[in-house]
Amino acid sequence: MHIYAFGSLFRGDIDTDSDIDLLAVVEGHEPRVSPSTFSIYSYQRIKDLWSEGNPFAWHLALESRLVFTHDESDYLRSLGTPSRYRNCTRDCQKFFELFKQALRSLESGGGNKVFELSTIFLSVRNIATCFSLGIGKQPDFSRRSALRLDEKKAPLSDNAYSLLIRARVLSTRAFGAKLGSDEVTQVLEELPRVQDWMARLVDESKSYE
Repeated sequence: MHIYAFGSLFRGDIDTDSDIDLLAVVEGHEPRVSPSTFSIYSYQRIKDLWSEGNPFAWHLALESRLVFTHDESDYLRSLGTPSRYRNCTRDCQKFFELFKQALRSLESGGGNKVFELSTIFLSVRNIATCFSLGIGKQPDFSRRSALRLDEKKAPLSDNAYSLLIRARVLSTRAFGAKLGSDEVTQVLEELPRVQDWMARLVDESKSYE
């Protein structure tokens, strides 16, 4: 078994809203690790992700640190550099569609506003991460990746982006101050510009592939 820390813990940019991201690479069933604490993958699945050039493989390759090994080896380092990321357009389109579905739900007044805003955050952050890995200058796997694309950054105010992060934490961990109706309205006013931004990223990603 190999255990790695990755993400914000590795980067050293932990704050009160950060998760502690831990990966356990195991062979078969491993009762010592809980899926509530670890992202659990088999050795073969990790190897497959490396071969696919999957964004998670690149995330681990660039931002992970070994914290436990059963045999003094470093499995991830032994895999070398992941294959080239080939699915930038497909992945960007996937997150764009997820964004549009959540936005339609919010605009119709249906669904759970916190859940839909959490989905908006996931879509915005992930499309930026995929874009940065596919054709950006530097891959960015942080929560604020959408605001770190230089001239291509998301047209979201810092306050609106922070509200989206709060919605994500509330939705996934039921932790933090509830969003007020005025805060939800503020975010909604900025989302049409975000939709146009995401459409431009999808179009530009096509030139990469």
